Amino acid sequence: MICASLYSVFTLKGDSSAASRPVRLDCVKASEQCLKEYSCSTKYRTMRQCVAGRESNFSAVTGPEAQGECRSAIDAMKQSPLYNCRCRRGMKKEKNCLRIFWSIFQSLQGNDLLEYSPYEPVNSRLSDIFRLAPIIAAEPASTKENNCLNAAKACNLNDTCKKYRSAYINPCTSRVSASEVCNKRKCHKALRQFFDKVPPKYSYGMLFCSCPAGDQTACAERRRQTIVPVCSYEDKDKPNCLTLQNTCKTNYICRSRLADFISNCQPEARSISGCLRENYADCLLSYSGLIGTVMTPNYVRSLGISLSPWCDCSSSGNSKPDCDKFAEFFTNNRCLRNAIQAFGNGTDVGVWQPQPPIQPNCSRAQHHPEG
Repeated sequence: MICASLYSVFTLKGDSSAASRPVRLDCVKASEQCLKEYSCSTKYRTMRQCVAGRESNFSAVTGPEAQGECRSAIDAMKQSPLYNCRCRRGMKKEKNCLRIFWSIFQSLQGNDLLEYSPYEPVNSRLSDIFRLAPIIAAEPASTKENNCLNAAKACNLNDTCKKYRSAYINPCTSRVSASEVCNKRKCHKALRQFFDKVPPKYSYGMLFCSCPAGDQTACAERRRQTIVPVCSYEDKDKPNCLTLQNTCKTNYICRSRLADFISNCQPEARSISGCLRENYADCLLSYSGLIGTVMTPNYVRSLGISLSPWCDCSSSGNSKPDCDKFAEFFTNNRCLRNAIQAFGNGTDVGVWQPQPPIQPNCSRAQHHPEG
C-alpha cells in the first residue's frame, strides 16, 4: 500500500507528459478562485472544518451523515482549482500558500508523509544553469585552485550576492546577550532570503565549492563557515533527530523544505547518477532550501563531504532504527554527495539520457520518515 502510493508520487513528477500539462495555479490563487465560486467555496469550507483536528478516518467527525458530507467535500476538491496546486520557493505569501497546500494534501491523501514536495518543479540541469565546465573534463576543477576562496571573491563582486550576504552576516554574527550569540530567528530568515534571491551560480559556489588537494583543511573550514554555523547551525544541546523532525513538521516552511529535500534527493542504487529523479540541480536546490530552518544542515568537522542537521540519535530508545534512517538521509546520501561533487567538479549528469523513475521497493520506502 505504501509502496504503491509512493510510486504514484514519484511517477507524477517524472512523467514525460508533464510538460504538456497546463501550468498549475499556486495554492493562494487557487484558493482565491475557489472562494469566488459558491459551490467550490462551500465544499472548501466544509472540508476545512472536517480536517480540523482530525485523523485520516474522520475520528473527530461524529455521525454517518456528517462523515458523508466530509467525504463529499473532499471528493469535490479533486475537481477544483485547488487540486494539485503548488507553491514557489521564496514567493510572496509562501507560508500561506504552503498552509493551503498541506490542508488539501492531508485531506486528499489521508496521511502525513513527507515524500511529496509542495513546490512547483524547476526544470533545470547543472550544466544548463552554470556552464561551469565541459561535461567530461580532463581533470576535476578541484585539483587546480581554491574554488571556495574564488567563490567568496565572486560573491563580493556581484551586487545581489554581496547585498544578501551582508544581510545575513550581520544578524548571524551580532551577539544579543552574554548567553545568546545571536538572534537565530533573524539569522535564519536572512539565510533563507540569501539562497532564495541570490543566483545559484554565486550562492552554490560558496556552499558546494570543491577544495584543492593541497588545502583540504582550511578550504573545508571556509566552506563550513559559509552559513555562520555558530548561530545558524549549532546550539547548546543536540536534540534527537526524530524530535527535530517533529519540530520541523510543525512549521509550514520547514516541513515543506524537508519534504522537497526528501523528494528531490531520493537516492537510488541502480541509477547512474545515484538519484531516483536523475537531477542534481533539483537536489542541490532542495538542500539549500533547508538552510534557515530548524533543520538547517551543514558540513561536519571532517574532510570530504559529510553533512548533517544539528541532531543525533542518542536517547532514541525503540525508535533508534527510524532515527538512524532519517539521519543517514543526510550523512550517507549518495544522491546528495554526487550532486555536490558534480557541482564542485564543474560537471553534470548530462553524459547519459534521463531514465524513467524506478519503482521504489518496500525496503527503500521504509527508509523515509513517515511521521
